[in-house]
Amino acid sequence: MNNLQKTLLNEIPEFRDYTLNFINGNMSTMQYKEFAAAYGVYSQSNDKQLFLIRFRTSCGVISRAQLHTIYQMAHKHNLNYIHITTRQSIQLQDLDMDTIVDIMQQGIEKDLYTKGSCGNFPRNVTLSPLSGVDLEESFDVTPYALDTDKYFLNKISTYNLPQKFKVSYSNSQKDSAHATNQDVGFIATIKDNKPYFEVYVGGALGKDPKIGLKLSKLIKPSDVLFYIEGVTEFLKKEGNYENKYKAGVRYMIEYLGEDEFLKRLYSYIDKQKQYVSLKINPAPINYKKQGSEIKLNNPRLFKQKQPGLYSVYIHPLGGMYKLKDLKCLLKELDKIKNPFIRIGMMQDIYILNLDGQEAKKILDTTECVNGSTALENSISCIGFPICQMGICNSQKMLSEIITYFKINSKDRQNMKVMPPIYISGCKNSCGLQQNGYIGLIGKMKSIDKIPVNCFEITINGFQDIDDFNSREFVGCFKDCDIPPMLYKISEELIEMNIDFTTFVNNYRDKFDKIIDKYKI
Repeated sequence: MNNLQKTLLNEIPEFRDYTLNFINGNMSTMQYKEFAAAYGVYSQSNDKQLFLIRFRTSCGVISRAQLHTIYQMAHKHNLNYIHITTRQSIQLQDLDMDTIVDIMQQGIEKDLYTKGSCGNFPRNVTLSPLSGVDLEESFDVTPYALDTDKYFLNKISTYNLPQKFKVSYSNSQKDSAHATNQDVGFIATIKDNKPYFEVYVGGALGKDPKIGLKLSKLIKPSDVLFYIEGVTEFLKKEGNYENKYKAGVRYMIEYLGEDEFLKRLYSYIDKQKQYVSLKINPAPINYKKQGSEIKLNNPRLFKQKQPGLYSVYIHPLGGMYKLKDLKCLLKELDKIKNPFIRIGMMQDIYILNLDGQEAKKILDTTECVNGSTALENSISCIGFPICQMGICNSQKMLSEIITYFKINSKDRQNMKVMPPIYISGCKNSCGLQQNGYIGLIGKMKSIDKIPVNCFEITINGFQDIDDFNSREFVGCFKDCDIPPMLYKISEELIEMNIDFTTFVNNYRDKFDKIIDKYKI
């Protein structure tokens, strides 16, 4: 047992005592949240008997044995599904106190940690899920992401930050790990045939989304911890501990101004460079395996840069992976030599390092899980009634949209023409609604003095750095009106034979005519 495991196991009795005090009414929900979030635990909605727990699956990299462990935990406690988050983590929900404690302890013993997966800590470091096998990547950033998360974990109990702290690594300019939206983000690039990182600082989603400041110089991959520690120390020393809503790095840029912010930031980074131990040179990951080619056209199948090897994409609706389906996947994975499992940034899972026949079997096994259209690959946070912050039931909203389209579109054509929808039950960014072609944000609105579940809708969300400011609010709508409204939009797309982006940008009068009928 390593020192980290011992430290975290020794903290469990205190966690249990706090939780028992909360259940017995000796502390408020907010007091408990501030304590328990550090352990990856939240109480559910207004129910003091049920909790959720979030595993910090480092960079989304999870072993077959660890996925088996999570399945066994969920099965033992009669859960119907696991929930995949938009930050490469896995949540289990509807659990009582004793179960939470049991799961936390069992996870620690299996190198599955929950500490720091919520709360004001360095969160799970995120990673381009296909890094290492992507045909178009600059280089494999996985070793650097894993070393960074390990660095955070080894000192996770020592942090005292005014706000959560997010770091991300993208393997190419596609920025599939959303590095530009993080407190510190790294994007791999090549210059003079050598690997470097572009560095972004102070990016964020949430209520006030921003692209991070791009630092002027490329950095060597071995230097990443100098920059991470520099920003962390800057945040610790000069961050806003009085107002949690203005505590992030992005707000430091606002009140200091870009020039002064950068001047101070570089002074903190320079101080870190005296610590030689922060320089990292992780060993490369070996993806070598005997491959075999297959001729198969499937949008969920990705050819790797390793000859004859493939990756398969799996996206359960709303990130809710049913346990019976997960069991089937694990049964098939047990037959495969050296598979790599990655949790993605979009509530998805990738199985890497498959030869042609293995890839075909995984595709067949997961066909019942995955939708075949972009609409079915939409994203939804867990929402109300699980989440304390949730205003609307985002999972129910997504299910009703998909059901409406399935019932009314006999040939599925209406589903095929729609983009994915990004749904959040409140203004927080768990549903990545800021990134969606169509984003839904839950809110409660009084209509004739009666509270009604509604969603604000945005269009043209952030898709790349150049169009970040194009996001636009188009109105507020009753939840029951959203499925038919979206369906009418799909009918217009079919009739005009255009995509959604072309429709809203070039035929705005037609788009507005449809949605104006439903606005409240």
